[in-house]
Amino acid sequence: MQSFEYIIPHTIAALTQSLAEKPDATVLKAGGTDVLDMLKEGILKPARVVSLGEIPALKKIVVRKNDVEIGAAVRLSTIIEHSAVRRLFPGLTQALESIATPQIRAMGTIGGNLCQRPRCWYFRGKDYPCLKKGGDICFAAEGINKYHAILGGGPCYFVHPSDAAPMLVALGAKVRIEGP
Repeated sequence: MQSFEYIIPHTIAALTQSLAEKPDATVLKAGGTDVLDMLKEGILKPARVVSLGEIPALKKIVVRKNDVEIGAAVRLSTIIEHSAVRRLFPGLTQALESIATPQIRAMGTIGGNLCQRPRCWYFRGKDYPCLKKGGDICFAAEGINKYHAILGGGPCYFVHPSDAAPMLVALGAKVRIEGP
């Protein structure tokens, strides 16, 4: 794994400032289940990693009358166990319960689940300079593609790995993005 600067902001303002300083050389980390793998595998080689884990505003679940605001750094297990989320959005709870293992759900965050990178074995394999890694070909288009998109698609043919995204779309969820 390549060395990098590790930044721990405590406010959203400090986070957006950190991102503005080196936007092309920065990776965000919340739970880290996906990012840490890619750092170890050499898929990501950022100059800096910025943690979301110490920003209170991103770790909150705010319940209103018929909706819920969930911060990007809220752990999946926390959402699953939240009584108001279970009552108001049982489909979301069910979708989140289908993610990986209890250990991953205890570490992984909703923001990370939505933003995780593809699980394509060509993207993950160090011997394949695919489109997603700056190459000029999608090896899955003509190669082993059992779990890839088969209708339309391209230029890459991977399927997004988020289990939460389809349910959030079905519920009409909105994502708020902070920063420039």
